[in-house]
Amino acid sequence: MKKLVLFSVTALVMLASCSKKTHPTVSKPTKKPEPVTTVSPKKDSPVVVAENPPVTTTPEPATEAPVFNSPLIVIDEAGKVITPGDKLPEEIALKVDYKKIAKGFSLEQRKNLIYRFKMVPPKVLFIPAEMSSKSARGTYIIYKKKFYYWRKDDGLFYLDETYYQ
Repeated sequence: MKKLVLFSVTALVMLASCSKKTHPTVSKPTKKPEPVTTVSPKKDSPVVVAENPPVTTTPEPATEAPVFNSPLIVIDEAGKVITPGDKLPEEIALKVDYKKIAKGFSLEQRKNLIYRFKMVPPKVLFIPAEMSSKSARGTYIIYKKKFYYWRKDDGLFYLDETYYQ
């Protein structure tokens, strides 16, 4: 019996140590430009070595619309404005009325969310159209793999009311 336990522990340690996550990744070094050598036509003259001139890059013109790779929290769980209107796209910023949407969860709603999900999610998000999904009910996004947010007329995504009612 001891041999079986010892063998299984050894096999488990071997499998854990051979995991791909424990191996460091190898990055390829960038190549530096090699110097150009120029030989003069005379035999007695010295060899002249000239390096490549440094390459200058021109900065790309800035685009007007910022690129969003993750959801922006517009209103957090306490009703505080996190993302002001000037950081949102212009067509959405014109429609948003912060006085109406800047309301936090009530104490009962907060207790309900903490009891059920061990956290209180943000109330309003901005998400680019590429990251959202569509269904028969409307346009939605799943935040942190458990909270559904639905798009309203102003272009922002609001937490589904079934979570806190």
